[in-house]
Amino acid sequence: MVSRRKWFCGAVAGWAAIASLRAQEPGAQNANPALVPIEDRPALPRVLLIGDSISIGYTLTVRELQKDVANVHRIPTNGGPTPKGIESIDSWLGKERWDVIHFNWGLHDLKYMFDDRPQVDIGQYERNLFRLVGRLKQTGAALIWATTTPVPSERVSPKRVPGEVARYNDAAARVMTRNGVAVNDLYHFAMPKLGAIQQTDNVHFHPEGSRLLGEQVAAAIRKALGK
Repeated sequence: MVSRRKWFCGAVAGWAAIASLRAQEPGAQNANPALVPIEDRPALPRVLLIGDSISIGYTLTVRELQKDVANVHRIPTNGGPTPKGIESIDSWLGKERWDVIHFNWGLHDLKYMFDDRPQVDIGQYERNLFRLVGRLKQTGAALIWATTTPVPSERVSPKRVPGEVARYNDAAARVMTRNGVAVNDLYHFAMPKLGAIQQTDNVHFHPEGSRLLGEQVAAAIRKALGK
């Protein structure tokens, strides 16, 4: 007989997978449980997740694992590439206090567009991250950078080149080192088990993969909170 905990984890992972896909559909965000705003419990610290559909996929797991530890918010949309982050960061941060911000940009920056080159070249990506990290540091929150997760093959659509993920992560590492930002290395966490946890020819993860990523994110947040 399946235990209640295993059933719940499976359900959360299933919702997360659906959320990840629906986040790509115009007008679908209101039906996405990961994007529904939460109400704070005043006694708990406040955490913000910033990221693309990969982070949408693990949001519900992080919330469940942190339910007695922190109020886990997330931006109300797919974080997209760094230019979208620069355009939206002030509204995403709002006026409230944040204790921890766990963030990532990358998969959309290195996505190939109509002229067969990355949407944001690696030099501009690094400059954009410097700007974004500077803004995030103004909040006084503990910052955690999540490395960009792997791309399984060049057959993904839109096109992404697997080898470029490491190069973009290296560029991000320079920014984080210079700014003293903690790193949650989801890339190297996922890579050894990629065939089992990620969809074929798709950057998104199976429900179990999203759950495992969520566990890593929750652990990094707990560490930042000193829990």
